[in-house]
Amino acid sequence: MQVCLFLTATCGTCDMRQPLTDTPALLRAATQVAGLRKLIVHEPIAGEVDACLAPAADAPSCVLQWYFDELAPLETALEPDGTIVQALQSTMRAELKAQTFSQQLMAVRTFAPPHAASVEPSAQRCTYLVAYEGVAQDFNAWLTHYLAHHPPLMLQLPALRELEIYTRIDSRSGLPFAHASAMQRNKVVFDDATALTDALGSPVRDAMRRDFHALPAYSGATPHFAMRSIYGNLAAC
Repeated sequence: MQVCLFLTATCGTCDMRQPLTDTPALLRAATQVAGLRKLIVHEPIAGEVDACLAPAADAPSCVLQWYFDELAPLETALEPDGTIVQALQSTMRAELKAQTFSQQLMAVRTFAPPHAASVEPSAQRCTYLVAYEGVAQDFNAWLTHYLAHHPPLMLQLPALRELEIYTRIDSRSGLPFAHASAMQRNKVVFDDATALTDALGSPVRDAMRRDFHALPAYSGATPHFAMRSIYGNLAAC
């Protein structure tokens, strides 16, 4: 099972008038991170894509997903002077400070939609990122229900290209960022914002919302963020 490091910058930590990172430079620098299989840079999409949810005021200004096949090389890259910090320091458009990002390491569950398609390095897609930031009364019951019922519905979203579900794991990290503690995350990926909007307006979304309300007891925020996603696939490195 792959592991993924989420680095999330909120709007309050940087100037939203320009991207937080030099994305092409970051993707190039990431080729020096041993064991890194894929890096995705998510940037916010302006405007409304979801008729059921207004755009969040605290939407991230940037989300970075760093994928590894194993935990050990990721922990090496996370050392205080490791290659992830070096890549960030060399490509940030502003000074890299402790409050720039939050960090969370998670296990990756990957599902293959009927319309799955590979994406070329530096290509772009549209992603809906969801975080379950609260707590479940019984996490085992929550996750059991969620994995049994929610992915089969999500996989029916029209034109869906990717589906991943993430659960938290513990690791050591030398990054100078606060640790996030989302109970679970997921993402659905489409070719563009129009395809995402169409999928969210489909009857499948209604079935997903009914299933969400049937989940075991949970309390807390569940923010949804629409993002423009730039891919750096490094499997050959």
